Amino acid sequence: MLKIYNAITRSKQEFRPLKGKEVKMYTCGVTVYDDCHIGHARSLCIFEIIRRYLVFRGYKVNFVRNITDVDDKIINKARIWAKEQGISLQEAFVKVGRTYIESYYNDLAALGLPSADAEPKATENIKEMQNYIQALIDKGFAYEKEDGIYFSTKKDLKYGGLSGNIIEQMLSDVSDFSKEDALDFALWKKAKDDEPFWDSPWGKGRPGWHIECSVMSQKFLNTDTLDIHGGGRDLIFPHHENERAQAESLTSKPFARYWIHHGLLTINGQKMAKSLGNFVTIKDVLKKYPADILKIFYFQAHYSSPVDFSWEKMDEAKKAYERIYILLSRLDKYLEGRFIDKKIPFADKGKNVYFLDEFIEEMDDDFNMPKGLGVFFNLVSACNELLDGSDKEKDEKLAYAREAIKEMSDIFSFSFSINTPAGISDQEIEEKIRIRNINKAQKNYKQADKIRSDLDSLGIILEDTKDGTTWRRKI
Repeated sequence: MLKIYNAITRSKQEFRPLKGKEVKMYTCGVTVYDDCHIGHARSLCIFEIIRRYLVFRGYKVNFVRNITDVDDKIINKARIWAKEQGISLQEAFVKVGRTYIESYYNDLAALGLPSADAEPKATENIKEMQNYIQALIDKGFAYEKEDGIYFSTKKDLKYGGLSGNIIEQMLSDVSDFSKEDALDFALWKKAKDDEPFWDSPWGKGRPGWHIECSVMSQKFLNTDTLDIHGGGRDLIFPHHENERAQAESLTSKPFARYWIHHGLLTINGQKMAKSLGNFVTIKDVLKKYPADILKIFYFQAHYSSPVDFSWEKMDEAKKAYERIYILLSRLDKYLEGRFIDKKIPFADKGKNVYFLDEFIEEMDDDFNMPKGLGVFFNLVSACNELLDGSDKEKDEKLAYAREAIKEMSDIFSFSFSINTPAGISDQEIEEKIRIRNINKAQKNYKQADKIRSDLDSLGIILEDTKDGTTWRRKI
């Protein structure tokens, strides 16, 4: 039984989608004004793993994630580019969006993650937002002021129900008192001088931030009620609270059945900021480590918990990754060419549950990735013991283990791929090992050591075992 911690009820609940095994899931995506950082990467990885686990458990998932391509930060970056490049603000605005959307998709590919089933852009859904706003006006939930259209929060009797903030706490975050009520928020912002704009029934302007997610989630999932709405903990208020308010005011239905929020990321205990010199992009990390190592770092903490990044912790994750990579190399070589007609499940020492079943048990408890990862590493240790031992059912147990490892790896989106250095192929490595073995047999140790050294300089590590020499690529 899959249980999820639901932020709207503040409790862990059995997961029951609106329609049988069909899951409609939406998460807030990136705002494209700069390269994505490792906080974005954590969100991308977490919700991809949630999607994969739901599919593994037999659900059909329709996953939508938006792209915010109109926003104050984007406009500010466009102003800088327009001045630097001698182009119009409109040209610069389009260029900023295109540049960082491309950068985002490059990061996704580098992380080994697919796109969501739909990734709509705010600028491509302006008309739908305008229709939504007009419907809120018609129902008495929104009003017009000189500078825009606002949602009236006092008309929503459940306002604050998601975030749990009391009014005094909410007001402390509000500085704009030009509205009818301090907590009211903009649905449509009337154009200021030298800003991108779209025509609307209320004059030239652009949408507010919150309206885009309500509109695009319901449009692209074709539903008034989402099964899952996700995002970072920092989005609960005001963004998710405002999304929920405007959507439920319009439809009179629950906007989302389950709200999932992940913890935030810090750098050496500090908030990440360019001004502090600790802004780390996805590209920065992937220059130094394979994407799988970054994922191991993320999954060692529960998705709902904060996580603190440091290069030292990445090195620790690298060591954990090497354990898996070395085992997989050994396992593949051992099983290669063997015909095994059955697989024999086996359990962790001292436990009465098979590894894959134990993994499911842990992940069914609110997607407990650290415990699921723990089962994965226990299986790696068990495989090493089997490979070194003489169990009569060794082959059959290892065949089960290899399949279980593949299942878990697919859910965690691990690829275990290492970039192949230019100039040497697997076949050439095997030939060099063959020649080295001849030299060792002839006691020509100096030449054998040179072959090992030459391969090491190419990123190839040799390991002499009782079953012969094996090799792997450096990570």
